[in-house]
This record gives sequence, structure tokens and C-alpha cells, in this order.
Amino acid sequence: MIAPEANAAFVAAMEDVLDVYQRPHDPKRPLVCFDETSKQMIKETRTPIPPAPGRKARHDYEYERNGVANLFMMFAPLEGWRHVKVTDRHAAVDYAHALKDLPDVHFPDATKIVLVQDNLSTHTPASLYAAFAAAEARRLVERFEWHFTPKHGSWLDLAESELGVLASQCLDRRIPNKEKLIKEVAAWQANRNKQCAQADWQFTTEDARIKLKRLYPQFQ
Repeated sequence: MIAPEANAAFVAAMEDVLDVYQRPHDPKRPLVCFDETSKQMIKETRTPIPPAPGRKARHDYEYERNGVANLFMMFAPLEGWRHVKVTDRHAAVDYAHALKDLPDVHFPDATKIVLVQDNLSTHTPASLYAAFAAAEARRLVERFEWHFTPKHGSWLDLAESELGVLASQCLDRRIPNKEKLIKEVAAWQANRNKQCAQADWQFTTEDARIKLKRLYPQFQ
């Protein structure tokens, strides 16, 4: 997406996220980036020819569509940790349950989770109220420090980059069903977490004010 020029709302949200990325690592306030994507399930209609020395596996051009699964990516770039939750849908309630896992399962000892995500309509505290009773929803809202990338600026969300790695290393092939997808994604996730693969973000607010000057309102 092409960002709008001279847009104060865009640069305000961008600088907010960039400042978050410059904070020192704090295990009590882990930075977690959140994003989602989908995967079309593809069933083979003919048995593939397995690989052989000097030859890749071969798949027939015909296939059968077998539904679509949603993948929620939760990525803590300074921890070298990621978790992918596979669901049938990406509605507000599904988002809320995925978000609930962060403080209750993955980071129970965190005083606050610094959450960066894009501007999807479901990525808001309101989704928690759609999924849980008010007291529980409020408890969860207070466990997060909320930050949003600007509209047309999802490249600022590091979870989007991690989804790109997932796509190239795991999803770039035919996967027949949700059960197989869950197993393959879990294996990829375990390997990446074992490597403690982190993100080295170098783009700062000062860089943005120079390299993305056209996005900033100009004053005489």
C-alpha cells in the first residue's frame, strides 16, 4: 500500500511504533507484534511423484480446494519467540481468544505486554468485550499497552515480516487440511524458537524524518 503524502495521522502512528521499537529490552514488559494471514488448503487429486536425486517432487496441475484456515502470528522480536495459532475464522471473537493466550499462557509473569498490531477493524479492545464478560474483558485490556501501525503502514508490524518467513519456509506448498497445517506450523515454530531467531530493527524516527520526509506535513 502506498502511504499518503503529508499525512499527520500516518506519521503520528509511525513515530509511535518506531519509538516503541527503540526501547531497551524489558522482560517484564515484553514487546509482542501481532498479525494474521490465511492459507488455502489444497488436496491432491493424483498421487505426487516423490523426489529423486537431481529431481524435485512433481505435483499434478489439478487439485481440490479444501477450505481456508486462518493463522494468528504472535511474535516477540526481542525474545526470539513466536507462536502461531491456527483457527477456522478470523472474526473478532477468534482474535480475542488468541490475544487472551498472551498474558494468560505465554507471558503470565509480565506486568504489561507492549502490543504492536495493524489497523484491522477487529484488532481493538472492543473485540475482547465481544468475546468475554465485561470484567474479564477489562482485565485483559489492562494487561496490554496498545500501539497501532498507521493505515497503509503495516510494514511497520514486525509480525508481518515473520509471517513472510513462515510463508517462504513452511506454507509455500500444498497442504491438504487444517490438521496437517497445524502440525507443519508447529514444527516450523519449534525450530525457529529453538534458534531464538530475533528481529534486528534499525529504522528509527530520525531516519523516517529524513528518508520519508514526503509523508510529513511541511511548514514554512
